[in-house]
Amino acid sequence: METESLRAFVAVAECASFSLAAEQIHLTQSAVSKRIATLEAQIDARLFDRIGRRIGLTEAGRTLLPRARQILGLFEDTQRALTNLSGTVRGQLSLATSHHIGLHRLPPVLRHYTRHWPDVRLDMQFMDSEQAYQGVSDGSLELALATLAPQTAEPLVATPLWVDKLCFVCSPDHALARESTLSLSRLSQIEAVLPGEQTFTRAMVVNTFAREGLDVSVAMSTNFLETLKMMVSIGLGWSVLPETLIDDSVHRLEIDHPPIERPLGYLFHENRTLSNAARAMIDLLEASRDTPERL
Repeated sequence: METESLRAFVAVAECASFSLAAEQIHLTQSAVSKRIATLEAQIDARLFDRIGRRIGLTEAGRTLLPRARQILGLFEDTQRALTNLSGTVRGQLSLATSHHIGLHRLPPVLRHYTRHWPDVRLDMQFMDSEQAYQGVSDGSLELALATLAPQTAEPLVATPLWVDKLCFVCSPDHALARESTLSLSRLSQIEAVLPGEQTFTRAMVVNTFAREGLDVSVAMSTNFLETLKMMVSIGLGWSVLPETLIDDSVHRLEIDHPPIERPLGYLFHENRTLSNAARAMIDLLEASRDTPERL
C-alpha cells in the first residue's frame, strides 16, 4: 500500500467528506477518489458507504483505520529520525496551543523562535487543552501547550512550565463585591459562570468545592476566558480568572481558602521521535520557564 493512499483514506475517514479531505491534504477531489479506489482494489473491499451525501466507514474501513494511522505514524517517525541526523532545524512543526497560553504566554517564545529558526514552517492551531491532548495522543500534533490534566497517563509526557493562579471574581456592582471575606459555602449559594463542563479548569474549580462537601451552581459556561471575563463584568455571576486577566472591569473577591492553581505546560507522545524543530521549541520553552523577558 502506498502511504499517500493511506493518507487520503485517513483524511476522508476523519472529515467524513471527500471534498473536505481534499482541502486538508491539498489535492483535488478526483485525486482523493482515485487514491481511495486504488486502495479498495488492493484490499478487495469497499472502505466507505456512500449514502446520498453522507459517508461512513464500512467494517473493512473501521478495521483499516487504526492500522493506517499506525503505519503513517511509523513512516513519519522514520522520516523525522533520518532528517534529525543532519542536525538542521527546519521542516514543519505541528503545534497546538490553548487560546490563553497563545495570547498571554507564547508571544515572546514565538518571536524568538521564528527569528532564530526561520526555516521552520509552523503549523500552529488554537484549540481547547482537552482537544490538544487528543491531538498529541492520536499523532496529529507533535507538540502542544495546554492546561495540564491532573494526571497524564502514558504514553503522553506532560511537563509543567508555568502556574496560573486563579482568582475569584465578580462584577464591581455585584452583591458579592460588597462583602469583605467570603467562604466557599457562601459562593456555592450564588450562580457562577465557568469554563465548559469537560475542561480541566472547570474540574479544578468543582473539585475544590466538592472537597468541602459543596456543589457549584453553574448558570452559563464558555471555554474562552476572555468571554468568561465579559460575562462576569456584566453581572452574570462569579467566576475564576487567571491573574493576567484581572483589570478594573471585574472585582477580585477575597476568599477564605487557598488559591486554586492550574499548571500550564507542554506535552508530547513518548513513542514519537521528535523533530529537531520540536526539540528546539522545547529548549526555548524550558528557557522561558522563569525568565521570559530574556527571550
